[in-house]
Amino acid sequence: MPVTFSIAFVAGVTPTKWTRIWAERRPEVELSVFRTSIADQELVLRDGRADVSLVRLPIDEDGLSLINLYNEIPVLVMAKDHFLADADSVVVADLVDEHLLQDPDDVPEWRDAAVEVRDGSRRPLPPMRDMDETMELVAAGVGIVILPHSVARLHSRKDVVSKPVEDTAESRIALAWRTVDTTADVEEFIGIVRGRTPDSSRTNAVAAGGEPVKKEKKTAKAKAAAKAVRAAAAAAKPATARKTQSAGRTRNSPSPQAGKRRGGR
Repeated sequence: MPVTFSIAFVAGVTPTKWTRIWAERRPEVELSVFRTSIADQELVLRDGRADVSLVRLPIDEDGLSLINLYNEIPVLVMAKDHFLADADSVVVADLVDEHLLQDPDDVPEWRDAAVEVRDGSRRPLPPMRDMDETMELVAAGVGIVILPHSVARLHSRKDVVSKPVEDTAESRIALAWRTVDTTADVEEFIGIVRGRTPDSSRTNAVAAGGEPVKKEKKTAKAKAAAKAVRAAAAAAKPATARKTQSAGRTRNSPSPQAGKRRGGR
């Protein structure tokens, strides 16, 4: 029975580059790649459905090891005719009178400033089975959403627009796995995600305790000392004598035969 390595990922993350490299390096290990929801991104690790998961933080880190990969800016998604649609970017203060079509706890900066939360006038959310239905309501002008940029792009439509929100926390993407199951395959995938080449050392591999081991960087003092040693070595080398120009014809001197016709005496 062939060995399988399972990778889960949340919406907005594109693991194609990493899975392609895996297929080139480890063709003998079949990949199982599947998308999961935010609600299940941790569960698929704990119940063994995934060996590693590309998650959107925060999650419960108990028993898990994580490597932060990158951050994403949040964007406001609104109807195309919204009064902020032509803005280059927005701040939370621009949105205090808006109706958010998601859990206010998802955007605590908005929650703490929103009028409908503060005065208790917030109405229940309409039924929304998925993000596509949420976008239908946004396009109809029912409310707004604030999403990671990649998620907004994944569900983009011609009748909605997205603008960066300057003062809300960025969304963090991380690679997570069960610490007790830090296998050679897991280490190999970590190396691929980090850009390690097949021939590079495993200095950055995960140690037995599950904590990533970082390659020690040279300090500025050490770099300066190394530079001084190289300069001293260069100064100690004997000077190389210049080549003496031959007595023969130089590049710009006229040929003794210049001006003589072929066959002349």
